[in-house]
Amino acid sequence: MKVLGIVCSPRRGGNTEILMKEALQAAREAGAETRLFCLADREITPCDACGSCERTGICIVEDDMQELYRELEAADGIIFGTPVYFTNVSAQAKAVIDRTFAFLSSRKLRGKVAAALVTARRIGAGQVLSLLYTFFTVHRMVTAGGAIGYGREKGEVVDGPGGFLSAMEEARALGRSLARMVDRITPSA
Repeated sequence: MKVLGIVCSPRRGGNTEILMKEALQAAREAGAETRLFCLADREITPCDACGSCERTGICIVEDDMQELYRELEAADGIIFGTPVYFTNVSAQAKAVIDRTFAFLSSRKLRGKVAAALVTARRIGAGQVLSLLYTFFTVHRMVTAGGAIGYGREKGEVVDGPGGFLSAMEEARALGRSLARMVDRITPSA
């Protein structure tokens, strides 16, 4: 069972990455092989609406998304992590979401288990969770839930609140839940 954690934050070592590492550790403890994919220091350009992928099922833009496509295809479960920026996903997350349009007609994400991990300073976490759940639904992925962590400065999520539990407890619960769901519904797991 392979679980991919995608950190859609523009900065390394931030709250989203901290919680993602915690979630992936819990998934490993539940038997998953994990991979962390951080978008900081990577180049993923926005979709240019060329329409090529509608005809071929392959995005022709050559950037780091090509590596992420391979990781997405290989994963049984995906944790999609983003900070909240102006009550929405980060620009990096939006670029990834839009570029997965190349997978829509080929249904390469269909049936994969997906979960959302959201960090916020104060507001917008619920809205971003809802947006990510919709993204998963469009691709016909199985949603395993979400986790929220609150904090402004790097590291504040370690001792900060989550939506219901502490942020770290929510991340661990999310990792365990996703791994258990993958184990139950994925034939190859």
